[in-house]
Amino acid sequence: MRKLFLLLFLGAAVQFSLAQKKDFSYLDIFDLQYVSDPQISPNGDWVVYQRMGYDIMKDGSSGNLWLINVDGSQNQKLTSREVNESSPKWSPSGDRIAFTSSTDEGSEIYMYWVGTGKVAKLTQLPFSPSSLTWSPDGTQLAFSMNVPQAPPVIAKIPAKPKGAKWEEAPRITDRLYHEADGRGYIAPGFNHIFVVPANGGAPRQVTSGDWHHRGTLSWAKDGSKIYFSANRVADWEYRFRNSEIYSVDVQTGSIATLTDRNGPDAEPQVSPDGKYIAYVSFEDKVQTFQTRQLHIMNVDGSNQHVISQGLDRSVSDIQWNSKGDGVYVYYDDKGNGKVGLISLDGKATKLVDNVGGTTLGRPYSGGSYSVSSDGSIAYTQTRPEYPADLAILKSKSKNPNRITSLNNALLNYRDLGKVEEIWYKSSVDGRDIQGWVVYPPNYDASIKYPFMVENHGGPIANYGDRFSIEMQLYASAGYIVFYPNPRGSTSYGEEFANLLYNNYPGEDYNDVMDGVDFCIQKGIAHEDQLFVTGGSAGGIMSAWIIGKNNRFEAAVVAKPVMNWISKTLTADNYFYYAENRYPGQPWENFEGYWKFSPLSLVGNVQTPTMVMVGMNDLRTPPSEAKQLYHALKLRKIETVLVEIPGASHGIANKPSNLMTKVAHTIAWFDKFRTDKEDE
Repeated sequence: MRKLFLLLFLGAAVQFSLAQKKDFSYLDIFDLQYVSDPQISPNGDWVVYQRMGYDIMKDGSSGNLWLINVDGSQNQKLTSREVNESSPKWSPSGDRIAFTSSTDEGSEIYMYWVGTGKVAKLTQLPFSPSSLTWSPDGTQLAFSMNVPQAPPVIAKIPAKPKGAKWEEAPRITDRLYHEADGRGYIAPGFNHIFVVPANGGAPRQVTSGDWHHRGTLSWAKDGSKIYFSANRVADWEYRFRNSEIYSVDVQTGSIATLTDRNGPDAEPQVSPDGKYIAYVSFEDKVQTFQTRQLHIMNVDGSNQHVISQGLDRSVSDIQWNSKGDGVYVYYDDKGNGKVGLISLDGKATKLVDNVGGTTLGRPYSGGSYSVSSDGSIAYTQTRPEYPADLAILKSKSKNPNRITSLNNALLNYRDLGKVEEIWYKSSVDGRDIQGWVVYPPNYDASIKYPFMVENHGGPIANYGDRFSIEMQLYASAGYIVFYPNPRGSTSYGEEFANLLYNNYPGEDYNDVMDGVDFCIQKGIAHEDQLFVTGGSAGGIMSAWIIGKNNRFEAAVVAKPVMNWISKTLTADNYFYYAENRYPGQPWENFEGYWKFSPLSLVGNVQTPTMVMVGMNDLRTPPSEAKQLYHALKLRKIETVLVEIPGASHGIANKPSNLMTKVAHTIAWFDKFRTDKEDE
């Protein structure tokens, strides 16, 4: 009898537990947290990391620094300060942590003493520091910071009378690059390298000249020089894909050029013995995509050579191992983030998978890692079920250990959509194409669900098996979501990504539609319940799709390029497209630019279409979205324009805008769902 009672009790408890689970919903966004920028101590015992979350009152993300033992114990906040803290860096001896943090006047450099827990502000800077880097002896910190310049003045008018209310003076620009999406107008000035004593004192500028000096900094072993990447050539504005590796003498400011090639040389890292520099580079062949390869050279710039020939993947975030006979790298492979080790003789060994989880909106690549002296790796780990947590791979161990579970209190009580990886063949050339399908929570194969295609941006980017707020919200609304990596996506090698050179949109359209047909054959998609959306390059693909066929019940085209001619000369990166995407400038290749413009197909569109754009978008300006909306309106195709105030190209950067984007997409699609009509 007691056994029967116990079984009944356990059964009721399970039913009660299941009943408590809810579908993932909009306000859950504000309860999500994730790990960013984990930095393991030199001895491998501790990790300091940025713990990120969303502020429901301020409608944005913020992060504090936390400290945790590598066994997962003693997870504690680093300081008592309730402000943004970022960029933690352990001292070479592991006794201090330098970091940056916001103040009422801007970001400053702070120091934390591990032994005492004391915290002190080291600087009073006029602008925010970046690229914080310790000297090998732990006595100095190097960083990069903006040094402003006066704007040009062309003419002067008489001074206004005292108390008069005249308009402001004109803003005058004579620079090639003068605005950036999400940032707006870029004030004149250049970034320079500074050093400051690690126990506080006056910062000292060590670089000079009208060039930018920013990105990864690396000290010479004896602390006499700092190695950096910059573009200190005469026509640097017009050679915007170029950069070289330089050294600067910390005392004299004398600068030496170590590389000289047409292409980006970046991320210099000095070897532990001080003899070599590892860096990332490629020879610019002027095409849509090229693999960033790992190079090695002597510290004087001699004997430059590639050591990553056997890995046809772009590498980044490079770090020497303590022996100096190999370099750790981050790379994406088939939509999944990896950390590997490349030996000096070119042997590549994968060490960890599933690196990422810091781009929560959509399942893009991202994430970071660090390595201790004994080879233990701390990294951001993600799966479709959770955003970035902290994981540790101990030296000589094969199995990583996830030591945080920041979202268990939320996600253990949510029914998430199951994510399934699929592969199918391209009808164009038989290539293998990868994609993922997200099923609604509590999916029932006997039910006919609407099927949504979600095209990724870039297009030189990739989706993967990572947690995604947007995909889960679509699934919670009852949609099966398909997100593919068609040709042009990264993480499949240089040749695959570069198939879009002077061919975009091209057969990537076929790759997406082949995935739809594959899912129809699989029985999870149905011809009368197809929907399509995507943002940026995904908006381009969505507009291209509805111009090529009328198979979809409805579309949401977000922040698209509709006309490559107008986009190329109005976007913040207007100088980047000629030759890199299409041959020649628009006035030199009018027919070519128009051929690949979705606006050229707008006369074919019959699909009801919502057009969406951020009103502050400088990357795909609102004028692009309006061209589609106005054309469809004139053709009397059912359409609506959704303009999101205050949003730049990254609409989802603010949680409220992310909710707005998803809610309007679902509402538009729901309007055309036949299964809703049957209810």
